[in-house]
Amino acid sequence: MEETMKLATMEDTVEYRLFLIPDESRDSDKHKEVLQKYIERIMTRFAPMLVPYIWQNQPFNLKYKPGKGSVPAHMFGVTKFGDNIEDEWFIVYVIKQITKEFPELVARIEDNDGEFLLIEAADFLPKWLDPDNSTNRVFFHHGELCIIPTPRKPGAESWLPTTPPTIPQALNIIAAHPEKILASESIRAAVSRRIRGYPEKIQVSLHRAHCFLPAGIVAVLKQRPRLVSAAVQAFYLRDPIDLRACRVFKTFLPETRIMTSVTFTKCLYAQLVQQRFVPDRRSGYRLPPPSDPQYRAHELGMKLAHGFEILCSKCSPHFSDCKKSLVTASPLWASFLASLKKNDYFKGLIEGSVQYRERLEMAENYFQLSVNRPESSLAMSPGEEILTLLQTIPFDIEDLKKEAANLPPEDDDQWLDLSPDQLDQLLQEAAGKKESESISKEEKEQNYDLTQVSESMKAFISKVSTHKGAELPREPSEAPITFDADSFLNYFDKILGPKPHESDSDDLDEEEFECLDSDDDLDFETHEPGEEASLKGTLDNLKSYMAQMDQELAHTCIGKSFTTRKQVEPVSQTTDNNSDQEDSDTGESVMAPVDVDLNLVSNILESYSSQAGLAGPASNLLQSMGVQLPDNTDHRPTRISTKEETRCSRSTASVPQRDHCSFCHTSQNPCRDALWEL
Repeated sequence: MEETMKLATMEDTVEYRLFLIPDESRDSDKHKEVLQKYIERIMTRFAPMLVPYIWQNQPFNLKYKPGKGSVPAHMFGVTKFGDNIEDEWFIVYVIKQITKEFPELVARIEDNDGEFLLIEAADFLPKWLDPDNSTNRVFFHHGELCIIPTPRKPGAESWLPTTPPTIPQALNIIAAHPEKILASESIRAAVSRRIRGYPEKIQVSLHRAHCFLPAGIVAVLKQRPRLVSAAVQAFYLRDPIDLRACRVFKTFLPETRIMTSVTFTKCLYAQLVQQRFVPDRRSGYRLPPPSDPQYRAHELGMKLAHGFEILCSKCSPHFSDCKKSLVTASPLWASFLASLKKNDYFKGLIEGSVQYRERLEMAENYFQLSVNRPESSLAMSPGEEILTLLQTIPFDIEDLKKEAANLPPEDDDQWLDLSPDQLDQLLQEAAGKKESESISKEEKEQNYDLTQVSESMKAFISKVSTHKGAELPREPSEAPITFDADSFLNYFDKILGPKPHESDSDDLDEEEFECLDSDDDLDFETHEPGEEASLKGTLDNLKSYMAQMDQELAHTCIGKSFTTRKQVEPVSQTTDNNSDQEDSDTGESVMAPVDVDLNLVSNILESYSSQAGLAGPASNLLQSMGVQLPDNTDHRPTRISTKEETRCSRSTASVPQRDHCSFCHTSQNPCRDALWEL
């Protein structure tokens, strides 16, 4: 890791670094001592929030990392969050709060995907920012997200490097220009929305359930609640070799099972409850019938007991206790404990009481894992920790049975089942979109305006597509405000008075003005007279070519595949049956103009209907532009029998009498192709 920080190489892993600015200390030993004191202060300050947290795999931790190359010494941490993505975003919240509590610190965080903070705010990033030039540009400072920009023009801002900055350059820029590197409000809002609700969200992410467990596991979980994650992972990732140890239980005998309350994270609970597993008959674990009210508690306890047995089976029967470093022997423990008391970690509990000892045990465990973390070769495995606890902590089965009689009620797990509406709501919240009003589905379908589809598609077509993909039209509130004086004057002249040699085609004017809505920065140049003459000749040739194509297509059946606007004179009298044939005869010589909007909407609706409620190109494209079609509740066309039938001015189909057309907004009847249900 030299001038540019490399990405995390492990899957589902997040890395975070804290740098000190200004870096006045040049003495490496003194700088190390300063950073280690910061580690102690940080871990103590956030201990009340971090100690009770149940991590999926690894906890939040910090350690001193010496400088290498141009990268200065800093505080470093790495956490494997596994399947629980909330662990990663909780760490983002912690890092943000650290830089807020300690303004002299600058933090950088990334995972194996790279700059995942930019991925979260991808819809609001400036166009110049891409994965190739985002290295060492994204930091947290003063509790705010900062992005070091690039100079708009070479040499315009001397303090901005034209290439991705190194870590020392980035730290100097942040220290000298903190207000100029603040990320835009939309980017910061996107990240803040993802971590909104912490630290209260920690309790919301927990799930308490009753489990029928062996007494040894109950005693272990009372001392180490976090070990439930290791047991769930051991069962969830089991293999046939692991299950060999569960044929006959040696550590946790099923005869000692009692009822207890276990606290999971929602991710751990879902992993455990969704697994289908039948225990070996030789294990001694028998389940009641599914109709039994306590069937779920027996099933969860059986699965969790298998996980604990697998962990213990991976330990050597004669593992050495010398591998466990004594917490109280560490020189940092005394100051760490004093800081906990100063920050009211024990909540006024009497020293020596049961609750005081439980919180002290949790603090020692937290200190062992996060503050005074041993080397991997000396760290205890979860199985060794479980066996050590079984040998050191006394427990009475009768006392545990008495506690089982007064268990708190378990939480409802209805959150496991999501309805389609709830899923849509979650997706909208994740995308930062909220309904301004609570409108019923029936009212939305009745008031739905199909012109949204055509207008959105027109806006999409007017965008510029490159090898990187097509741009989606932004909402008016999100579109950046730009003003190009030269472009404005150029189009202003065209509006006031076009020159005689300029084309007066309505289609060309519309296309030119649609370019004004594009987000791209276009460079308009004034053409010389010779160039304008050449351009006029090209346009004339294109018009003649298009006219020739129209004449050739007029004698084919291609026009019948589109809905056209019939060029007929309005008549007051009733038309007879021969009018359609006359219109078709006259249309052979002159092709009737195609109704672009109606064809567009009808084809989109046909494509959407063929998806049968699943994801597809029509729904994906429209939803990405903020257009949501109502559900197609009638998949079979119904026959309409009515005596009073009239004809819509934009359709040749006969339809029942209605007030107005929902698509063309005339006083005639709805167009058959524009109707959602017919």
